[in-house]
Amino acid sequence: MSEFVKVAVNERLWEFPDIYEFVCFLGGGSFGQVAKVRLRGTENYVAMKRLMHPFEREEDAKGAYREIRLLKHMNHRNVISLLNVFHPPAHNMMDFQQVYLVTHLMDADLHRYSRSKKMSDHEIRIILYQILRGLKYIHSAGVVHRDLKPCNIAVNGNSEVRILDFGLSRMCADKMTDYVGTLWYRAPEIIFLRGQYTKAIDVWSVGCILAELITGRVLFPGENYPNQIRCLIDIIGTPTREFITGISMEKSRSYLERYPLRQRCDFHHLFMGTDVQAVDLMEKMLEIVPEKRITAAEAMLHPYLRDLIEPHHHAEDTAPVYDQNFENLVLPVKCWKELVANEIRNF
Repeated sequence: MSEFVKVAVNERLWEFPDIYEFVCFLGGGSFGQVAKVRLRGTENYVAMKRLMHPFEREEDAKGAYREIRLLKHMNHRNVISLLNVFHPPAHNMMDFQQVYLVTHLMDADLHRYSRSKKMSDHEIRIILYQILRGLKYIHSAGVVHRDLKPCNIAVNGNSEVRILDFGLSRMCADKMTDYVGTLWYRAPEIIFLRGQYTKAIDVWSVGCILAELITGRVLFPGENYPNQIRCLIDIIGTPTREFITGISMEKSRSYLERYPLRQRCDFHHLFMGTDVQAVDLMEKMLEIVPEKRITAAEAMLHPYLRDLIEPHHHAEDTAPVYDQNFENLVLPVKCWKELVANEIRNF
């Protein structure tokens, strides 16, 4: 049984098992604080996250429960997963106030990694294929990521990729960056409030990421919501009638109907000098009608990536369906806290 040690980390007192040694503080925010730690007596480094105020409000407690359950469910080489979860010794539920998660430590996020070097087409293909493998796995579990962007994807020096999800999008060994830009990777059906969101929103985000890896520039760099719409339409053209009729909000629908007609850009001209198969795949990912957009599984079979497939990948990229029924529950903090404690005990 490990003893717990207390360490001051960024002016807060952390309490964790003595099998870990604190190395340095990586960063934090409202989601929590993250530190680099080492397994005592080894050169094995991991990321430790302390959830901030996990039981302050009902939504915080439910969020902590969701994060732990999702991470426990994920088991794929291209998706971040849970190595350990614990809380300091507590005499009763009132004393139970802290939760710590331990995951893989990665070298950098994809934004920083891609800006640090000129990436070859081969390396882009390797990274893209791994992102799609992880995404196919997440989607097979019935989970939609909802916020894929370069700073939510981690890369090691050997180009190993992991999708950072479920509130853990900052578990990297490099210092935290203020780079956010979530709006830049948001699918049109979200921007224009077009009905129910599906797994297709994640594929759109990957298409934006692919364009950025190729050019070194954000494809749709909107400065605000109206400017983001202009950035989208300048490249993908005025949304089609098929897209507009699916918009439930009258205000959004009438706005697009009045928008000046603009044709979709010729992607082969826009990305001149780029592998034609890369451009073709990007176009299929950036299809404005989500029902027609290529899936992660289909994208892996595209000629641009097809030679990277191994026979065992199909089985490895399929996850058990994740039970999300608890999302409909409305419970007091005390009940969510008991559910969190139970997840930790059963890890």
